[in-house]
Amino acid sequence: MEKFDLGIIGAGPAGYTAAFHASAKGLSVVIFEKDEIGGVCLNRGCIPTKTILHSSEIYNEMLSSYALGVTTENIHLDYTKVIENKNNVVEKLRKGIELGFKNSKIKVVKTAAEILDAVTIRAAGEIYECGKIIAATGAEPRELKGLEFDHKFILNSDDILNLEKLPRSILIIGSGAIGIEWTRIFSNFGVDVTLTEFAEHLLPAADIEISKRVERIFKTKKIKFYTETTVEKIDKGIVTLTNGEQISPEKILVAAGRKPVTPEKTDGVTYIGDVCGSIQLAHFAIKQAIETVDGVKFDKTLVPSVVYGTPEIAWVGLREQDLEEGTYRKVNLLVSALGKSHCDNMTDGVIKLLTREGKILGAHIISKEASSLIQQILIAMQNNITIDMLKEVCFAHPTYSEGIFESLWRIS
Repeated sequence: MEKFDLGIIGAGPAGYTAAFHASAKGLSVVIFEKDEIGGVCLNRGCIPTKTILHSSEIYNEMLSSYALGVTTENIHLDYTKVIENKNNVVEKLRKGIELGFKNSKIKVVKTAAEILDAVTIRAAGEIYECGKIIAATGAEPRELKGLEFDHKFILNSDDILNLEKLPRSILIIGSGAIGIEWTRIFSNFGVDVTLTEFAEHLLPAADIEISKRVERIFKTKKIKFYTETTVEKIDKGIVTLTNGEQISPEKILVAAGRKPVTPEKTDGVTYIGDVCGSIQLAHFAIKQAIETVDGVKFDKTLVPSVVYGTPEIAWVGLREQDLEEGTYRKVNLLVSALGKSHCDNMTDGVIKLLTREGKILGAHIISKEASSLIQQILIAMQNNITIDMLKEVCFAHPTYSEGIFESLWRIS
């Protein structure tokens, strides 16, 4: 029986972050992973999806580059190369984590593990005694009744990454981050996409005005979508939607979120990451790991959300629908007011701030670089930096960041 200060089950962002921070404190660590090191985020989520998304955006930009004075000929899409590049990126990052484990003297056990009690783990017939146990077992794609995965016609977010060729057409069910990003990917590649959302608007977790603007952008790009709609039935490949529409997609992607891979909870064991079933974001899991190991707390009401693609969508804090009318002020600055957006041919979007008593309550952005812009505002919000104090900051020109500065002066 081997003994360790800390045993971790799951080597995704929560697990590997906890391992590295514990090792840095001088603790002996063993980490168990039954699949690939890096978890869902690295292998079947954030990283591979964004890598494919980048390829799709380059392809789409090349098709429309003539208007910008760049002439290209014989543009050809080789999807096998797109997937090969995705695999190379994932492998490179995975090897980086594995090397980090080796250099930090973290023992890695590549097999499923079972928690016997608060200090004991069994894996492959071996017993490991741990002073403390952290379970970071993650989440898996959520099925919908009548849309159970067959992994051929009805796919989940894991399956979609393994396609060897692009489908001619696809129905995407669900317009959260996964649904929106894959809609953008397939649309960029020229696939006939239909997106359905059960809620009243696309991206229902976002601020209502952001959702409506995303819908306008999709309409401008001629991306088909239906809200307050789901699948009524599927018969011989023909899909009937609840709004009466009938389509015959080559594939269906069910993007209805993820459910925790929940082992039977054991008293005395700490559970972090997606398995908790709260906020299923890699950066939230990473912060949970640091809080658990180092005791560095974070404000769980100020966790940024980002949906990638062109333009990016990001938000943090309160939404307008969360606030009572008359209790706040708001400003909407169109991104087209910024010179940099015209330089980049990226004029779609808005910077929206919600404020009260001189402080920012929430920020909601559609723009190129929105993922970076939201972080600037988050730092101000978390540190109680007032709007008047932000007005004293010098923002570079021409940038998207100066849109934040311009917004501050429009708050009445």
